[in-house]
Amino acid sequence: MLKAKPFEVLSHVRHGFFTREGGVSKGIYASLNCGYGSNDDKECVRENRARVASKLSVEPEKLLTVYQVHSPNVVTVTHPWEPDGAPQADAMVTKEAGMALGILTADCAPVLFADNKAHVIGAAHAGWKGAIGGVLEATIEAMIGLGAERNRIVAAIGPCISKDAYEVGAEFHDRFLDADGANAKWFSASENDGHFMFDLPGYVEERLEAADIGTIALVGRCTYREQKRFFSYRRTTHRKEKDYGRQISALMLRD
Repeated sequence: MLKAKPFEVLSHVRHGFFTREGGVSKGIYASLNCGYGSNDDKECVRENRARVASKLSVEPEKLLTVYQVHSPNVVTVTHPWEPDGAPQADAMVTKEAGMALGILTADCAPVLFADNKAHVIGAAHAGWKGAIGGVLEATIEAMIGLGAERNRIVAAIGPCISKDAYEVGAEFHDRFLDADGANAKWFSASENDGHFMFDLPGYVEERLEAADIGTIALVGRCTYREQKRFFSYRRTTHRKEKDYGRQISALMLRD
């Protein structure tokens, strides 16, 4: 479990960016696969999530994840739900203690948020589509709606794919430049003609800076390069493997 330094001093918050290590799943899912959306054995996923919940000191049924669809949609959490009843969204916020908000990733950026004084937390799944679509800003606004203050919000960007591993095509590049010409700085030329390398963590960090929140931290680990520590959708695709696991990043308010 990795941690972000600005979160470690928050008295009312527990958090962790979990790796793929320390679980019971086998094969391509080894070992702490927390994604029910994978084809892994569901009992293994359940046990893995229970281990994560234990690390956070929360009941397994209160470790919550949404059905992620690369959207800007945010859910305000007031009570737990069953995994098969998870709402379609890509972010959650809550002011309820004792419930952990979890984000599943395998290259996208997990972003955790907290206003320690207001006792408000949030978690967002920021792939390129969600980030350009406004999921980070929507999460911040939802937290403010629960009583958080913008300048007190702390955010941490967890492990995700790094620029030197994220090659994209011209259509992807052009979409970002059509949205804002200044986005050109997040791209560099690839060794392959007509392709580019995209800096997802840099782009996510700038979106957070533009939102004018209090503190932003980066864990700074690459899910693609560190194969022993992280699951990676892109690495799985390059290897032509049939499926992939998902690591979880989560935080909760202490009782």
